[in-house]
Amino acid sequence: MTKLSVNVNKIATLRNARGQNTPNVELVTESILGFGADGITIHPRPDERHIRYADILPISTLVNNKAELNIEGFPSEKFLKMVFKIKPDQVTLVPDSPDVLTSLNGWNVRKYRNMLKCVVSDLQKNNIRVSVFVHPELDVVKEVAEINADRIELFTGIYADENKTIDAYVECSEYAHNAGIGVNAGHDLDLNNLPFFISNMPFLDEVSIGHALISESLFLGLEKTIKLYKEILT
Repeated sequence: MTKLSVNVNKIATLRNARGQNTPNVELVTESILGFGADGITIHPRPDERHIRYADILPISTLVNNKAELNIEGFPSEKFLKMVFKIKPDQVTLVPDSPDVLTSLNGWNVRKYRNMLKCVVSDLQKNNIRVSVFVHPELDVVKEVAEINADRIELFTGIYADENKTIDAYVECSEYAHNAGIGVNAGHDLDLNNLPFFISNMPFLDEVSIGHALISESLFLGLEKTIKLYKEILT
């Protein structure tokens, strides 16, 4: 079974629009877990336009012993200091610059090999599983294996935008599995395109979904939406 990690950034975006605490990110997170999600994903950015650094400890405490916490981010000094303190189940390393709107680029692992290898090692020494965000390119997956990361997260925006382009994802999934690397996926997956993706991927540990899931829940309700995703992934 592929696990569902729900990204709650969009809940924080809605809260921040009014400058108060509605909707309450912690209460929504608690509901998401109660509705059956396997994990929670957050991506604090330097400008705190959605998840704030002040949100991280309360969310971590809430998720603890109930599900997995995945924290995404660029491995800046501030980010790493935070994750070493929180010690989430998983850190997903993304190459985003501070001003980027959303994560659309995977790592150039060859260019940043030495830095990534050090960061991966330091996180693993703190018992944190490390996933590296990459495009579905076999050469890049091979390079991730060389820096000893635990998982890859395949950027699925290409799949979503190009109408079910799946071969490269299958190839990367098979190679990663044979190399002892777990496989995650995320970006632009939704109730319409996820079934085909799931049915064709030979190995897939986790999907991280936020924008589409929260958008769909406006029509279907949050509980029903999560249950529909769980049915697809089971």
